[in-house]
Amino acid sequence: MATSPNQPINPDDSLPPVEPPSAAFLVQLFLVPGVIVAIIVCVWLAFHWLAHLGNDPQAYVRTLRRANEGRWQAALNLANDLRGPTGSGLKSDTKLASELGSILDDEVGSGRIGEQSETLRLYLCRALGEFTVPEASPALVRRVIETNDDATTQAAVEALAVLSTNLENSGRSFRDQDAVVDAVLSASISTNSGVRNACGFTLGVLGGEKSVAGLLRLLGDPASDVRSNAALGLARLGQTDAYETLSEMLSRQDVVLSSKASADEMQSERYKRALIVVNALRGVTMLVDATNQPPPTGVTTLIKDLQQDSVAEIRSSAAAVILKINRIVE
Repeated sequence: MATSPNQPINPDDSLPPVEPPSAAFLVQLFLVPGVIVAIIVCVWLAFHWLAHLGNDPQAYVRTLRRANEGRWQAALNLANDLRGPTGSGLKSDTKLASELGSILDDEVGSGRIGEQSETLRLYLCRALGEFTVPEASPALVRRVIETNDDATTQAAVEALAVLSTNLENSGRSFRDQDAVVDAVLSASISTNSGVRNACGFTLGVLGGEKSVAGLLRLLGDPASDVRSNAALGLARLGQTDAYETLSEMLSRQDVVLSSKASADEMQSERYKRALIVVNALRGVTMLVDATNQPPPTGVTTLIKDLQQDSVAEIRSSAAAVILKINRIVE
């Protein structure tokens, strides 16, 4: 029967039929948000747990011995804690140093490859370098001699330089200084320029006749960065043989604007040039302090010219060196 136009319409007649919620709807409404919240809580708990590992050195050891992909994060946190204001107790923990060395040896011996394993080895080397006890050195020396992985070798060489400085500052020394120097010298003939560059720096820190001989050899290296670091190492040891290479570093010209290079490339080149020149000025300063003699006339002339350089840091550094030279010759 037709509905009369004057008949009132029931509001319920205009609503869609009520159906019970489907399983997919319930999953979207409750389960998915719950999973997201659970993930956030787990991540927070993980970072909270890692942040408190420093309260228990053996907690680091237990974490690093577990075969999981997150071990590199614990190694990074340990390296940071060792450098932090509360790291003095960790730095002098001989047991912790020995166990970390053992973990590094085991990781290399495991034959594992990939980014996770490589990152773990690098951070373990860095952590061992932060110690102030000689027990941290044997594993680093082994990594310099035995590892066929250039990245790990370079990290170990760099860590030995840091460890050497820390030992000296704490009134300690390597148990076998010659063995450490010999290891770095063996790495200084690597085909990898990054490894040779690190060796130049570390030999300058280690010092001694063998180190000087190695640095003199590196002055003839085909890579300019290696030659520069070798010259700085010799300057640190008071060897005037460094002046020729330091002169080359001081002579480096500012970057000329080019339409073919991007702004970022130009900025990067200018920064590198400034870093090289400032380091050369630092090397001259070390030599002047060590010998109490002015540098060769040609070097002094270069430094005087750098007082008019376009880079403010170079100008100020050059002026400071000239002032030091003038005090000696007056």
